Amino acid sequence: MSVRHILLGLLASGPSHGYELKRRHDERFPQSRPLAYGQVYTTLQRLVRDGLAEVDGTASDGGPERTAYRATDEGRRELARWAGEIAPPAPSVTNEIFAKVVALMLTGGDAGAYLLAQRAAHSDRMGELTALKTASGTDLTTVLSADYALNHLDADLRWMTTTAARLTTLTTEIRAACA
Repeated sequence: MSVRHILLGLLASGPSHGYELKRRHDERFPQSRPLAYGQVYTTLQRLVRDGLAEVDGTASDGGPERTAYRATDEGRRELARWAGEIAPPAPSVTNEIFAKVVALMLTGGDAGAYLLAQRAAHSDRMGELTALKTASGTDLTTVLSADYALNHLDADLRWMTTTAARLTTLTTEIRAACA
């Protein structure tokens, strides 16, 4: 995820200060890792340096002084260019679940038991996400984020089912190759 472009997108809707941008990011991208304040301010400085954002003013409103930023016309063009790019599908996919299954097969561990436990964890998370998206008052951003996560979890579950069915053959092949 491009924090630079996400912040540009948030700024394109109107001027904001760093604290507000962080809050809006965490609100709009509820399934992602929250941004650190330092990351927000460093990214804002780079956006200003690159001419994609500019200082809109400072105010204290009875508290600490806050600098507001806004997207420049160049920043809006950059955001439109980035948003229009097709994200290339990953040429290969390696994730922690895959790596653990292979490691267990290589070391004689119980990959089948691991897959069963992982399936249960995925199913639990899918239940949580389904409840979240169907809860009263859930905003559209949260529903879209939950749908995205649910589809990825479903793909993982399908992979685990296929892999579990192939474990005996895979383990035999791996042990023969290592012998």
